[in-house]
Amino acid sequence: MTGTSGRHAPGTLGHAVDRGARHLAAAGVQTARLDARVLAAHALGRDPSFVLTHPETCLSADQAAAVDALYARRVAREPVSRILGEREFWSLSFRVTGATLTPRPETETVVEHALTRIRACGRENEALRILDLGTGTGCLLLAVLSELPRAQGLGIDISADAVAVASGNANRLDLAGRARFRVGDWASGLSGPFDLILSNPPYIAAGDGAALPPEVRDFDPPAALFAGREGLDAYAAIAPQVARLLVPGGAVIVELGQGQEAAVIGIFQAAGLVHDGTRTDLAGIARSLCCRLDVRTGLQKNVGNEGEPV
Repeated sequence: MTGTSGRHAPGTLGHAVDRGARHLAAAGVQTARLDARVLAAHALGRDPSFVLTHPETCLSADQAAAVDALYARRVAREPVSRILGEREFWSLSFRVTGATLTPRPETETVVEHALTRIRACGRENEALRILDLGTGTGCLLLAVLSELPRAQGLGIDISADAVAVASGNANRLDLAGRARFRVGDWASGLSGPFDLILSNPPYIAAGDGAALPPEVRDFDPPAALFAGREGLDAYAAIAPQVARLLVPGGAVIVELGQGQEAAVIGIFQAAGLVHDGTRTDLAGIARSLCCRLDVRTGLQKNVGNEGEPV
């Protein structure tokens, strides 16, 4: 049922979504109507499609209050993923909390880069050993393991709460048998060796916080965002540890911040690794950087730039 102006009648689900979308748009949320639908559906315990197909549904006072409470959180710019408690990444559902960085689409570039290398080497069915440094939700490691049936991995995070979240995500995705998670300071104390090391480290310069969207600045853990004056401190910490832990010909693939490619290449080269390819994200930004251990023994194979040894 709709009013004479074409808007939904007061007290209905459609009316609540209309009202929420207006409030969210006024708060600067660019995806206001989509967010309003998703949050309303979550408050009702329904699929988002229900909102589109049943806008005439009358809401009880309690239901209306529940919807409005979620809208108020989004008006305060809390990300939808944190309100829902989960985020999709690589077509998998990951639980997120205040202890973890919210997985983002551009980070899938790292997964694509890793899988391209592995498949080009013909190693997708091998028992590869993978390390994920700064694992957070575990999204990088678990996404890669979901595509490699025999690989095993270890995720490290300095936050015990994040490790608990990652472990829970492994259980939810039926990957706990091949993924372990531990608290640690990057790779300190690890002995390896590993065929592949992944990382989405903090890479934002300490002085750039004010320019971040409030969804990031106010809700992602600072330790997962900021890395010193130039945003390069985490790479400098990781590079020498990576060189120690990789098998001959092994590779490390890290996410990059915008404009950091040359500086990060220099950091890894100083640690004895060789730049072996960069991939851009959908926005054309250099987002995923690969370096390999320049050793002429062990697993070296000559199969082209993207197909060098994992």
